[in-house]
Amino acid sequence: MIVLKAPQEKLLTALQAVAGIVERRHTLPILANVLLRKTGEQIEFTTSDLEIQVRTSATLGGDAGSLSTTVGARKLIDILRTLPSDQLVSLTASGSKLTLQGGKSRFTLQTLPSEDFPLVNEAVDFGPVFSVPQKTLKGLIDQVHFAMAVHDIRYYLNGILFVAEGKTLTLVATDGSRLALAQAQLETDIPKQEVILPRKTVLELMRLLKDDKDSAEATIEMRFAVNQAKFSFSGMEFVTKLVEGKYPDYNRVIPKNHKNIVTLGRAPLLASLQRAAILTSEKFKGVRVNIEPGVLRIASSNAEQEEAKEELEIDYDGPAIEVGFNVTYLMDALGNIGHEMVKFEMHDGSSAALITVPEQEGFKYVVMPMRI
Repeated sequence: MIVLKAPQEKLLTALQAVAGIVERRHTLPILANVLLRKTGEQIEFTTSDLEIQVRTSATLGGDAGSLSTTVGARKLIDILRTLPSDQLVSLTASGSKLTLQGGKSRFTLQTLPSEDFPLVNEAVDFGPVFSVPQKTLKGLIDQVHFAMAVHDIRYYLNGILFVAEGKTLTLVATDGSRLALAQAQLETDIPKQEVILPRKTVLELMRLLKDDKDSAEATIEMRFAVNQAKFSFSGMEFVTKLVEGKYPDYNRVIPKNHKNIVTLGRAPLLASLQRAAILTSEKFKGVRVNIEPGVLRIASSNAEQEEAKEELEIDYDGPAIEVGFNVTYLMDALGNIGHEMVKFEMHDGSSAALITVPEQEGFKYVVMPMRI
């Protein structure tokens, strides 16, 4: 049976859309596969890692009739990538094998039965559907994702807090040493939601959501259950488990009345930090920041007694402040802010600093000081 016959580019696009969650090594070999369900010329592609499930479909020709099977997702993608984008490829099923053919190239791949593929059990108690522009959600994720924890024992920090209420959508991420918050105002009211999206889900949404000019009208539909979320966008369906647990009260962490404020260019500050970071200690990544009337100094050193010193002119006439920071935390924030100016708000050398953006009220980044 000819499962499909289509240009390489069309098949590769469909497979790449669902293959982001597939891990090459897994305790269940079938989870390295993509589930193919053919109905006439329409093929549905599904992948799963037991907690996340991604599905899309495409019209890819082939024989009439139905077929359901699974095949190695990464192998199929790796083969397709090596073929020309305008190459017409076919996928033929015979017994427990699938044969991919393109031009004079031919590849025979082993399949596993579709009935063994572990689909995610979808919740039955999903709440109401609401939608937001893809560009808005992707923009918010881009501004906070870097502050998520990685493999933290406090599992609720290994993800992003998603809060929707009225016309305000808020995303928060923290690893305990820094916190990033981004808010957007929507055109319509949305039902109150407060859930924690897992780290892997966040990174996959970043990869898949569109924010280009051609997709200005594209939206993402969302539904939440007690322990599950479902997203529909760009012809895809994305089901994910949610992180259970109580997220910290982020409002208590955000400084409210810092009086010492410096506004300066994001790009020059980032460049200075990147240069100073070269000579920081591999383990601690610390830099000293000195703020005095008219000047901001950045200094770093390491165990080899090497030093870096940077100076930036600033419009500031407050008291002198010296504070240590993990330079990576500062660079992460500045590298993901798409604005020209940033504002530093500080109290003293032992208090958390607040970084905001003059042009965007909804962004706040809190970074704790470190002792150097």
